[in-house]
Amino acid sequence: MTRWKKWELALLLGLCAAMLWGAWSMQRQDALAQKMIRLHVIANSDSEADQALKLEVRDKVLNFTTNVLQRSVDMEDAQMQLQDALDRIENIAQREIVNQGYDYPVTAQLTRTEFPLKEYDGFSLPAGEYMALRLVIGEGAGQNWWCVVYPPLCTAAATDMSRTAIQAGLTDDDVSLITEEDAGYVLKFRSLELWEQLRQWLGKK
Repeated sequence: MTRWKKWELALLLGLCAAMLWGAWSMQRQDALAQKMIRLHVIANSDSEADQALKLEVRDKVLNFTTNVLQRSVDMEDAQMQLQDALDRIENIAQREIVNQGYDYPVTAQLTRTEFPLKEYDGFSLPAGEYMALRLVIGEGAGQNWWCVVYPPLCTAAATDMSRTAIQAGLTDDDVSLITEEDAGYVLKFRSLELWEQLRQWLGKK
């Protein structure tokens, strides 16, 4: 019968604990991601002018999507509303690009996208895969901008953020986690980021 050394047992127990933590963390992130749609705007380049244009397009699209999604009753309905409005969103973005004096093409699509850990004003989101309204301006070679369009956390006032999130289907635990009220959120988010990187690496093998 094999006799385990103390350090071998400790290593094994540590590995098991890490795997359980990772599995729980990924499940937690996936559950949160199923309740959100993010906005992802990618600039033509990193030039000052193209980055400024990106923000102008963002503002126009955010204004439109906020009005559209006010009618949404849940995540599924929000996704359907955006899918039906993709042509209009693309046209709004294209019109703003032309108004600003550029002739870049722009594409809009609703697609699943990988996001890194991101801290916003008043809340944070773990790394992982989320449904996203993705706009690519021109070459799409510049820095990007992202936030959350459903629930409309990008435009919600800080005092209304929790209420807005809960009305859209997030739980009190979800809100506690993303608003950093959960004391362990940093460790949880960093572990999620590491596990997400591992999942992407394994997916390429």
